[in-house]
Amino acid sequence: MSKNNDNGEMPSRRRFLQRTLSLIPLAAAGSSLVTLSSPAAQSDSQGVSADYVPVFFNNDEWRFILAATDRLIPTDDNGPGAVSEGVPVFIDKQMELPYGHGQLWYMQGPFASAEPELGYQSNLAPRETYRRGIKAINAWCQEHHQKVFADLSHAQQEEILTRLEHGQLSFEEVPGTLFFTQLLENTKEGWLADPLHGGNQTLASWKLIGFPGARADYQQVMEHPNQPYPLGPVSISGKRSV
Repeated sequence: MSKNNDNGEMPSRRRFLQRTLSLIPLAAAGSSLVTLSSPAAQSDSQGVSADYVPVFFNNDEWRFILAATDRLIPTDDNGPGAVSEGVPVFIDKQMELPYGHGQLWYMQGPFASAEPELGYQSNLAPRETYRRGIKAINAWCQEHHQKVFADLSHAQQEEILTRLEHGQLSFEEVPGTLFFTQLLENTKEGWLADPLHGGNQTLASWKLIGFPGARADYQQVMEHPNQPYPLGPVSISGKRSV
């Protein structure tokens, strides 16, 4: 989570995207029936179901994911945020795929601390990181604020996320920085992914950065470098932005 700027406002999503465009979005039982109850989720956003049933997260975990992703990419003047674009749905679906089970990379010991450039080093699969981390954070919030994370104010939630990011809050069950990195990466992936995978349901992020998506022919564009692409983005399934 980025630090506030000098006037107390969070950096714009455009600057946030400039730092994250190198990402390649992922293609990416016992569910509890819950709804997208965050205020951001109630904003108009086509393609997002208010009755989505999580396939991995339980009710307490789902409320955390809704609240946390809403703080990482909130709805603002640049457009819809993470919740209204379905990013929590993207993350939930990823947890039941090989990615969520840690089956896409080597997960045998020995495990050691290392630079990020050397790859994933934890013995926890992503779904274990979420399950342990959310439980630990909610317990910490209960102890210090008498409320779980989802029931705190936006300012309190942002302070906790910032402390996790900078290693100022950690737990025996999972390192705080590991949990925050997992959450932030999946949030960015979901917001920039093809709608086929759950997030970016209105193609808002692609439209914001000028990415044309799955259009088949760019030949005419190659003759006009450094000029905005004139057509809106199209998803793999043929969905178009409005």
